[in-house]
Amino acid sequence: MIKSEYKYSELTGKIIGCAMEVHNILGNGFQEVIYQRALACEMQLQGLSFHREFEMPIHYKQNSIGSRRLDFLVEDKISVEIKALIMIESVHLAQTGFP
Repeated sequence: MIKSEYKYSELTGKIIGCAMEVHNILGNGFQEVIYQRALACEMQLQGLSFHREFEMPIHYKQNSIGSRRLDFLVEDKISVEIKALIMIESVHLAQTGFP
């Protein structure tokens, strides 16, 4: 599933593994904050370093115009957003900063 030619593919695989473990144990039906707390526990157990609710600056043409809060910044490389949804829609992808 994770392609080795992608940058940070090993780290991404570990994060997905942590998220799958949380899902396998908790299942569906909880609020996002519950999954966020459980994922923090699991990533800590797996030895991953992370910042929770990380403030990320937003720039427009070299101007600082505000900030947004990431659910997690893992190993200072990968941003993770928690969604407790049945289906991801384009509005959710926009929150990640990717089209």
